Amino acid sequence: MLIRENLWLKANARIDGREELIQKLQLTASPSDEELILHAYETWGEDCVKHLIGDFAFVIWDGRLQRFFCARDHFGVKPFFYTHMSNNFNFSSTLNDLRVDPNVSDTLNQIAVGDYLLFGVNQDLSTTIFKDIQRLPPGHSLTLSNGSIKIRRYWTPSRSHKVRFRDPASYVDRFSEILSRAVKDRLRTDRVAVSMSGGLDSTSLAAVARAQLNDSSAVHCFCLVYDRVLPDEERHYSALAANHLGIRITHLNGDRYSLFDEQVPGDMNQPEPFLLSPLAGQFHSLLRCCANFGQVALTGYDGDSFMNVPPPLKIRTRLKRLLYRKLPIHILLPSWIKRSFSKRTNLAERLKHSQTNPVDVASPLNPIWTALFEGYDPGATRLALEVRHPFMDVRLVEYLLSIPTSPWRINKHILREAMKDQLPESVLNRHKTPLAGDLALQLATRASVRWLDSFEVSPQLRAFVDLNCRRKFLDEKTSNARWANLRVFALNYWLLHSRPMVRQTTSIA
Repeated sequence: MLIRENLWLKANARIDGREELIQKLQLTASPSDEELILHAYETWGEDCVKHLIGDFAFVIWDGRLQRFFCARDHFGVKPFFYTHMSNNFNFSSTLNDLRVDPNVSDTLNQIAVGDYLLFGVNQDLSTTIFKDIQRLPPGHSLTLSNGSIKIRRYWTPSRSHKVRFRDPASYVDRFSEILSRAVKDRLRTDRVAVSMSGGLDSTSLAAVARAQLNDSSAVHCFCLVYDRVLPDEERHYSALAANHLGIRITHLNGDRYSLFDEQVPGDMNQPEPFLLSPLAGQFHSLLRCCANFGQVALTGYDGDSFMNVPPPLKIRTRLKRLLYRKLPIHILLPSWIKRSFSKRTNLAERLKHSQTNPVDVASPLNPIWTALFEGYDPGATRLALEVRHPFMDVRLVEYLLSIPTSPWRINKHILREAMKDQLPESVLNRHKTPLAGDLALQLATRASVRWLDSFEVSPQLRAFVDLNCRRKFLDEKTSNARWANLRVFALNYWLLHSRPMVRQTTSIA
């Protein structure tokens, strides 16, 4: 906690673009990230968030104005949970920290449960799975004054600003400059792990980090590969990239993991069911290897959203989507969701809304992003590891949205041009190649999955699911139906293991 005069601040933050911010604030010294936030608040008040970039979640108590001011970074990389009950305001980047308060019940937010069963993720980024615990959405700030909370959105990606250069090389040079800065701001270390595949995004970050650290032993890549479960070329291409860059790479064989595998006790004990992946064993093993190497890891998430704009849909694909949207809601709702629960939570209306108002994949309010970033956070992994995502840099995203889509954002053209002299040609020219099949479903169908159909049932599950209407996993005919079936098992597992917390009083009045 940082205290100065009538202000105190508590932050989980890494502030980027420090030199520019220090210059704008006219500071002579080089303050810490926390001090930069306070200086920005003293200068611009609540508008300070319009001048801050990086990954952050912070709370400022302003004694002069008798108010709390809180903010979460643009893409929600740093979690921000809070409770406001009986005039007490608590906050944390770790959800379970708030559950120790005796005033916070274990009552579930039933709408969030319905969202999980239907979509696999909570659609409302202002709530959590617990009724009494709220979430500050990405790119939002919160002010608490006189017992009243006001939440406002301080940032939306701009699509109106246009950048045009006379020559193609200038587009690439500017992109390379911003990407280099995004990586540099996220290093702040003398060694970094990279969660790397054989694709273009993560190998590019490995190349930039290798050049900046100027030490081949300072970068170590970790890659999940599959040799038997399904066709996979990641071992080949990731090894080519690592050898070309002269850096070490460790391949983790994913064939040895099963669904809902828990290699280390506690890996599957997640604060919310949205973070409970059927591939938990692989995910945590990869992060544990990264943590054993250093305290910082980089991922290539999510270059696809901003640099791999798909071409116009074919007529057949457009027709399929239109027909899907016109299907009766009762056909799309799983038959095993209890009717009384569905009616109570307006699931049919929520499904209809999702059909007619699909979330923009490049929106910071995409609920999938929030779940993914919170799953990487130390509050969920319980590892001493900061996972950072250079492609989710405000400067980079706004630049990509400002340049012409064609040719630069088609098939990652701008990234391929920028990395021309840094990666082997076979990696550079490799097209986007997702795994040949759904890995979780492949694992399920190739193994004995009777345990997915016969398990100890939590009494709470029966309030949401009619198990008599739930078919056996392998009897489901479509990929979507099998994934929905898996979520029943996952929710049940979470309900059985999400025990009431040992309570203690930790509140701020």
